[in-house]
Amino acid sequence: MTDSTTFNWGVIGPGGIANRFASALPAVPGARLAAVFARDAAKGEAFAAQWQGSSAAARVTTDLADLLADPSVDAVYIATPHSHHAEYIRAALAAGKPVLCEKPLVTSLELGQELIDLAKARGVFLMEAMWTRFLPAYEVAGRWLREGAIGELRAMVSSFCFTGPADLSHRCWNPALAGGSLWDIGVYNLAVTRWVLQQMNDGECPEPVAIDVAATLAPTGVDASVCATLHFPDGITSQFRCGFDAMSANAFEAVGAQASLRFPMDFWGAEAVELINRKDPPQRVDAPYVINGFEGEIAEAQACVRSGLKESPRMPHAETLALLRWMDAIRERFPGGVNKKG
Repeated sequence: MTDSTTFNWGVIGPGGIANRFASALPAVPGARLAAVFARDAAKGEAFAAQWQGSSAAARVTTDLADLLADPSVDAVYIATPHSHHAEYIRAALAAGKPVLCEKPLVTSLELGQELIDLAKARGVFLMEAMWTRFLPAYEVAGRWLREGAIGELRAMVSSFCFTGPADLSHRCWNPALAGGSLWDIGVYNLAVTRWVLQQMNDGECPEPVAIDVAATLAPTGVDASVCATLHFPDGITSQFRCGFDAMSANAFEAVGAQASLRFPMDFWGAEAVELINRKDPPQRVDAPYVINGFEGEIAEAQACVRSGLKESPRMPHAETLALLRWMDAIRERFPGGVNKKG
């Protein structure tokens, strides 16, 4: 398969985030929405019609085995609630279909290890869709960090908060759908923490030596908000808040001995990065999306599958497992000892 060859995507779960995925496909050479699995046929048909572009509308099926048996489908994108990721990943891997799955891949380290072991045993590509890692703004920020622009790293501070829906049956609040702020949005705070440490340490990320956690639980039992501080060797800390109970600029700052690096708003989807030293005006670089930011992870998954890789070198299995390990450790410190498996 070459870069000019059509790459046919199958979508499992045509919900809100899948719309963003489908919208980004035109920015990636060869990418095409070819098939959709939906429990509701009418919803699947509407999704396919909306994103058909200049090609024929995607084939819609309510039979998962039918989509996975389709030889024209080159890979599947899983966009269901977190609670259902594992079952669809297993089915796709068993069918030999490469998988790009929304974050978090699953909701425990144990389950993540099981699925990654299955992917390796089956020799099938599997990648968590951590789109942040592929954004143009992160290319700029990574270069600054590796070049020592901020000096020695001292601390990181971030927030990811929004006011959640009033309906407590919504997936954000619903334990049956793996609701909760840490899995849904706090994973980004942890992911950027790991990413910065890797830029500063030749690709390696140390493990925290201590973790402090304060969490507030919703009436449904899931975490409405989480405040955590991760302590790393040499006194480096990463402090973050995620929650469905507040509004924030959702910025991220890496504080260094000589300067700080900041994603000033919505750090997980940043389109600008700033370098601040308090002596000069902030150095700002704007780095907009091609379409909506998802194009980078789609291009990465396609390139890996076309090259015969079984995992992405830029979002490897070890990174997914590390994020799950950290989330398990944080959840173990919730009030009442929330079951880390969800």
